[in-house]
Amino acid sequence: MRVLMFGWEFPPHISGGLGTASYGLTKGMSTLDDLEVIFVVPKAWGDEDQSTVRLIGANKVPVAFRKVHYKGFRRSLEKIEISSRVVPYTNPDEFWKRVKSDVAGYNMVVQTNNNGTIDFSGKYDGSLLDEIYKYSVVAAVIAEENEFDIIHAHDWLAYPAGIAAKAVSGKPLVIHVHATDFDRSGGNVNPEVYRIEKQGMDAASKIITVSNLTRDIVINKYNIDPDKVETVYNAVEPVRLSEDVVVEKGFREKVVTFLGRITMQKGPEYFIEAAYKVLKVMPDVRFVMAGSGDMMERMMRRAASLKITDRFHFTGFLKGKDVYSMLNLSDVYIMPSVSEPFGISPLEAMQSNVPVIISKQSGVSEILTHAVKTDFWDIDAIADAIYGILNYPALAKMFIKNGKEEVVRLKWDNSARHVRDIYHRVIAQNKIQI
Repeated sequence: MRVLMFGWEFPPHISGGLGTASYGLTKGMSTLDDLEVIFVVPKAWGDEDQSTVRLIGANKVPVAFRKVHYKGFRRSLEKIEISSRVVPYTNPDEFWKRVKSDVAGYNMVVQTNNNGTIDFSGKYDGSLLDEIYKYSVVAAVIAEENEFDIIHAHDWLAYPAGIAAKAVSGKPLVIHVHATDFDRSGGNVNPEVYRIEKQGMDAASKIITVSNLTRDIVINKYNIDPDKVETVYNAVEPVRLSEDVVVEKGFREKVVTFLGRITMQKGPEYFIEAAYKVLKVMPDVRFVMAGSGDMMERMMRRAASLKITDRFHFTGFLKGKDVYSMLNLSDVYIMPSVSEPFGISPLEAMQSNVPVIISKQSGVSEILTHAVKTDFWDIDAIADAIYGILNYPALAKMFIKNGKEEVVRLKWDNSARHVRDIYHRVIAQNKIQI
């Protein structure tokens, strides 16, 4: 079975969990002899790991026509100016300055360069909606030129590409919901993003969600038939720490780490308030907020107003070995997310022998047993959990030992088998309908 898969990023060029999850799943699929994946991204840089997947950059695909009139989109066009780097999981309103214009009889005109290909930024620093629809134009060309059995599109950025490939080929479409705009925005949903999400869900034969939490949102907020939506949990890539990963602390204080985007969805303010409570009774603790996002400056100001900046550290965005260096310095990892579709970083922490505290409002809490679970808003419970783990070594050792054993069982191979089973069912159902 050959799968035509559309994503938005691929390691090492990733900005968040979407690229990590897409790579993990395709790597798991590579262990299955009866599956072959063609993975498409808007821009291929040339240094991606292609040992387990055939990677196609939409920027490398010649387009047979000079201009494409892409019809069928609503007359009200969102023009987007991006002033900073955006990540796929983040609410667009946090980054975008949106200008709406009404265009009568709107046709999107796609220009090719002198090589007959379409230029993509490969980042998030252009007009994102235009990039999405340009991507869908190339997706139609790729679908015409390749043989495959099923289409798989990751998250809303790739849904129009999946829909275009389906229209050209007649092959069934599976979409993978890694997050919805309800997660990213806290309920203040961007109507254009919602429309694209809804369009993808309606066009798909099957919808894969990363947790039951996300499944419920898809069913209830997008009015989707429950039989159409199935949960496939994420996993974590096994890591072998090399000598260049720093593990020496060099100081005696305990370290409590928040590692993720500093946005409303991730609940950074609850981390700071809990830190303040802990520092009242345990002054020899350092708190680290590793990441970047639109709330970073606000969190810095809050830490300053609480007079805890001498115990608080902001590292900026971390990736690769720097993530594991930070985790190996940590005594506790916290993810107090307000709405987290899944959450791979707690698994990475457990893999690094770090006890974790996670919010009950996260998808990963559905599958973890050996983690402390609190409501994201319960600052007292979070502070108590931090204090307990830091002051009772036996408790910490229990979470470390059992957590490590638990996370070892969460393999991408198992997720890949589940997805393969979905493919077979969708293809069989599609044949019946034909």
